[in-house]
Amino acid sequence: MMLTARFRYFLPLCGLGLLAAATLLGGCARKATGTASRDYLVYIGTNVASEQENSIYLYRLAPATGILTPVGAYRGGASPTYLTMPAGRKFMYAVSETQTFQGAKGGGVSALAVDPRTGGLTLFNQQPSTGASPCYISLDRSEKAALVANYVGGNVALLPLAPNGQLAAPTATDQHQGSGPHKNQNGPHAHCIIPDPANTYAFAVDLGTDQVVAYRLGATQGQLTRLPEPAFKAAPGAGPRHLVFHPNGKQAYLINELNSTVTALAYDAAAGKFRELQTVSTLPKGFTAQNSGADIHISPDGLFLYASNRGHNSIAVFAIDTSNGTLAPIQHVNTQGSTPRNFSLTPSGRLLLVANQNSNNVVTFRVDRQTGLLIPTGQTVEVPSPMFVQVVEDFTR
Repeated sequence: MMLTARFRYFLPLCGLGLLAAATLLGGCARKATGTASRDYLVYIGTNVASEQENSIYLYRLAPATGILTPVGAYRGGASPTYLTMPAGRKFMYAVSETQTFQGAKGGGVSALAVDPRTGGLTLFNQQPSTGASPCYISLDRSEKAALVANYVGGNVALLPLAPNGQLAAPTATDQHQGSGPHKNQNGPHAHCIIPDPANTYAFAVDLGTDQVVAYRLGATQGQLTRLPEPAFKAAPGAGPRHLVFHPNGKQAYLINELNSTVTALAYDAAAGKFRELQTVSTLPKGFTAQNSGADIHISPDGLFLYASNRGHNSIAVFAIDTSNGTLAPIQHVNTQGSTPRNFSLTPSGRLLLVANQNSNNVVTFRVDRQTGLLIPTGQTVEVPSPMFVQVVEDFTR
């Protein structure tokens, strides 16, 4: 006889007696309900270019409905188009995607203190990014250093983090070289930099040179040492943009901006290299208009991959074959706006939020946990030029 999950869970409890079993089940149910119903805080980075204007917006997200309720707006530096928050939720770090910073050529990086009572932000420390238009920031897995990709500068930088949350000046930088066949590949354009799961290597994705550049990562020593060979070479003109690791650490996925594809990769953790498994289009068959791939994320359970299309204005949904890491397209969903530059899943994986840059709105979708499919919640908020969405569990309540 087939048993539902509910009955498979209940039967082992029968030996406890009805009262004990009921008490335990009730406690588990309350715990599960409490976890599922806990609100989230949503930080939205924008392309607001003035240092004197509010540029990071904070909302509270209700998981049951997808409703976003405004909490506040804060000065986060000019054009904070990418954000990251350490696990302790005491600080936030943001790039300033500018070509001049504090009177000099290049962009900047900002440290913001987080109010534990409200989630609000206060800007308290800034450093130059050592290159123009920084568009990506991540933390190494020990949270001892920030890694920054400078798009126009075509280089990357490592900035140590002090115990009080402040950013130190960059201690390591590396200038990329080269170009590609596409008109947007006139030179190097570093678009992403992330650590690997073991915090041994860092990988910088360069749209201009069609490469994933590999570095030996020494975050506590402030070191970023380039390996002799690229970790991966994409197809000429692909324009790789963002890289994301699968939760199992054995595969990674690369979204290619210029040819609107996703490449599934096998990861050699010892050598710090990738091998192509498959490349698939992010677009539905028959779509021939202008498009560029943008963001990419994997569901927390590792079963589904999501990628955004600017032009088609959609989220492409793929099922991940857990036996070999390959992808199968299962859905394209309109983002209910224009130019979905960035999106984010909630930590539970039950909601997905899309930042539509050119229509000035952020939209929420329900995620079917069984199928991975996206269902519009009907909830949207207006935000000026939203570029990035950071979702964390509400730590203020």
